[in-house]
Amino acid sequence: MSTSELVMEQARRIEADLIAIRRELHRFPELSFEESRTAAAVAAELTRLGLEPRTGVGGHGVVADLKGGREGPLIALRADMDALPVTEETGLPFSSEHPGVMHACGHDVHTSVLIGAVRILTEHRAELSGTVRFIFQSAEEILAGAKAMIEQGVMDRVDEIYGLHNLPSLPAGTVSVKPGVLMGSIDRLEIRIEGKGGHGGYPHACIDPIVAASAVVMALQTAVSREIPPTRGAVVTIGTIHAGTANNIIPDTVELTGTVRNLDNEWREKMPGVVERIVADTCKAYRCEAKVTYIRQVPPVMNDETCTRHVVEAADRLIGRENRFEPDPMTYGEDFAEYTEFANGCFFWLGSGPRSGADEAAGLHSPRFNPDESCIGLGAAMLAEITLHRLST
Repeated sequence: MSTSELVMEQARRIEADLIAIRRELHRFPELSFEESRTAAAVAAELTRLGLEPRTGVGGHGVVADLKGGREGPLIALRADMDALPVTEETGLPFSSEHPGVMHACGHDVHTSVLIGAVRILTEHRAELSGTVRFIFQSAEEILAGAKAMIEQGVMDRVDEIYGLHNLPSLPAGTVSVKPGVLMGSIDRLEIRIEGKGGHGGYPHACIDPIVAASAVVMALQTAVSREIPPTRGAVVTIGTIHAGTANNIIPDTVELTGTVRNLDNEWREKMPGVVERIVADTCKAYRCEAKVTYIRQVPPVMNDETCTRHVVEAADRLIGRENRFEPDPMTYGEDFAEYTEFANGCFFWLGSGPRSGADEAAGLHSPRFNPDESCIGLGAAMLAEITLHRLST
């Protein structure tokens, strides 16, 4: 039996246990920087496997090193643990027991996958020429956990890092990966528009910031449609608008927040100036003043070509070339990008959708998100397979 066949056999053997772990995590989801129960469960599992986990790293992060039988590189594997403020609508018997909180992005899947990889790799400890670092991260959903863990040394001495994210629009049993940009950068936009409030029935005596805000929302769409080349990939989305206290009162101010995504670093650098100009000039036309706060959050997820080749080869050995795909870049974002500022790495999509009709499955962040749990065993096998071949003698 080849090493790859053995890894798949080990993954199949523990898959039921991993699914049980995932369901327990799913029942008790925890928001960003609140993952104490999840972290304790992870730490207990790592301890049971003979590792010495460090807890409370960058919030509730858990880190453990598995040292092989010989010296060699340090390979890091990362999974996120936090849930979302979403009310679950799946009707599953293991639905969330925390009202208004749900694992609607599948981080319970990712945590279970990495636990599975730990189980497989501990059985191969003597064969490893190097060290594996297991990183269980908190607070990915608010883009804060990776930075916090890096500040506490989690990337010290790391040579390469690998991670994955489940994707319900991709059938379970498949993997999708590409070199270069996989996901976009994420930046936060905050806009405050100031006018002059007054009576809604006497608008000519006012300077209406709501009308100006309406124009700003529409004008910002031209930042993408008329300024950025269509081949570069960008999104400007306004997600919240807050203003007013009554239907017949024109308020003094309007506050908006949004997100800006870029697949191209050159345009990421240009976007603050573009946004500020559009907002200022539009508001000026409506006699309003505007303040724009542009907050940089995470860079694009950029896969190293060599690390991507290792993932590609692992996938082809485990599931065959016919089950590996190359995705189009997406303007989702991921703070895994923070780790690859310190070491080369690769992040890939793990299919978690139904075998047929995956394109119609409830997507990430949906209250009806319900991944095919058979993806968990394959995810564990993928991370273990990549690592074993990187640290093989």
